[in-house]
Amino acid sequence: MTDSDRWWEPPLAGTEVEHLVGALERLRATFRWKADGLDAAGLRTRVGASSLTLGGLLKHLARAEDDLFGGKLSGAAPAAPWDTAPWDADPDWDFTSAADDSPAQLYAIWDGTVERSRARLGAALAAGGPDQLVHLAFGGHRVSLRRLLCDLIEEYGRHTGHADLLREAVDELVGEDPPAGWHPRPH
Repeated sequence: MTDSDRWWEPPLAGTEVEHLVGALERLRATFRWKADGLDAAGLRTRVGASSLTLGGLLKHLARAEDDLFGGKLSGAAPAAPWDTAPWDADPDWDFTSAADDSPAQLYAIWDGTVERSRARLGAALAAGGPDQLVHLAFGGHRVSLRRLLCDLIEEYGRHTGHADLLREAVDELVGEDPPAGWHPRPH
């Protein structure tokens, strides 16, 4: 097996930044694998009383990526589609509007957002490392890039668990990690 067979694996003995980014990449890959290759019905499947769907999670995590490594990192204004979403009328718009999106749209928004986030995070880490203070502040104190990175890891951890249950309900796909050699299907 080559390193490219499991490209999402964090290093065995890396730096703090390599481990944090590696943990995020592993969660991104596991989440994307759980949501991969589904049709509209699969992306709209619900479990029990929950309104969560894999399509809603794709769109929500894309929003989380853009929010953390956009506005919270640098103060950048929200990008499309977040900039015109009716947040006042529907605070859960990222989740609820996913039912109106095609699978290709949902995969494209998540894949594109993750690519932008990787570039923004990489540039920020190169410019000042994880200790640098970012645009976001709480109680008059700016937070570090490390905090944003940890917040996104936490967000993926929570929702990748949800994705496990949803995907199992769709077609009984289970497992902790993608199989060796896996890559997201093109949309």
